[in-house]
Amino acid sequence: MLKNKVIVVAGGSGLLGRFFVKAISENGGIPILADINICDQATNKKTPKDQITSCHLDITSKESIISVISEVLNSYGRIDAVVNNAYPRNHNYGQALEAVNYEDFCENVSSHLGGYFLVSQQFCKQFKKQGYGNIINMSSIYGSKAPRFGVYEGTSMTTPVEYAAIKAAVENLTRYFAQYYKESGIRVNSLSPGGILAGQPTSFLAAYRKYCASKGMLDPKDLLGAFIFLLSDGSKYMTGQNLIIDDGFTL
Repeated sequence: MLKNKVIVVAGGSGLLGRFFVKAISENGGIPILADINICDQATNKKTPKDQITSCHLDITSKESIISVISEVLNSYGRIDAVVNNAYPRNHNYGQALEAVNYEDFCENVSSHLGGYFLVSQQFCKQFKKQGYGNIINMSSIYGSKAPRFGVYEGTSMTTPVEYAAIKAAVENLTRYFAQYYKESGIRVNSLSPGGILAGQPTSFLAAYRKYCASKGMLDPKDLLGAFIFLLSDGSKYMTGQNLIIDDGFTL
């Protein structure tokens, strides 16, 4: 479905990013793993044809983003899509609402939401020159609804206030860019996963499961059908949309 499409995955070393990179490759695409921390499996190696497989990317740095764009263009001559999947946060991220200070809130919103803006802005400049391009922004179920705090009772977990604010803004950022570039051959959509399994407490998993249809928390692979669809020509007339994959949690 993605034959020869050159796709940059920002945050490609993360929990979801690694699955995204692999799925792009398995569907015939050419994934570019772009991350501030390159994972061991793809440490700036090049293929026998001297093609980029990974590169360092700091989404909060305009210079870093421009460097990645230039590097990919030098190797492939084009970029078909970019996935905004990076998840920057500072060391105080994830505290209870009452403990969050203003500086930390602003820093986390700036790096995460601001980084998605900066990546989209810079890649769209190249996409406009090409006459086409595709952006997928990773949002969340909590970009569309208020958190269900009850599922966290008895655990140290919560939904950070920064996360909820960021992901809601990501969805409107998606619509803004989609509308702005609607006549430029550029389309912009977002994908909103439900909770992803990552060693959470059993009590939380059981409480979360009560709101779902059949599975509850998802594996990263459960997102791949929708992810590949948004990157493929099968969704070429979709723009400004948000796809929720959550086993019914938000109903």
